[in-house]
Amino acid sequence: MKKKPNMTVSQKIADLNAAKKKKAKGKGNFFHDMKEEMKKVSWTSKDELKTCGKIVIGSIFVLGIGIYLVDLFIRLTLDGIGNLVRLIGA
Repeated sequence: MKKKPNMTVSQKIADLNAAKKKKAKGKGNFFHDMKEEMKKVSWTSKDELKTCGKIVIGSIFVLGIGIYLVDLFIRLTLDGIGNLVRLIGA
């Protein structure tokens, strides 16, 4: 609360009580305010949601195949190096 010049004690008490009432009123309006804010949200349409879902699932599938192929290449390369070392060392 800002300091107001030339206020009496009763005016200060009245200001404090008004501030408390305002604060208490704000708590009771939480769900009402939340409902109003949810009306302002722009929700995606079903078609847009389906399209984005397909893109995500396709991307995950492609990424999984890519990781599998890289893993396969590394494994075959290391197996080949291991076989070469055994052949040279034997």
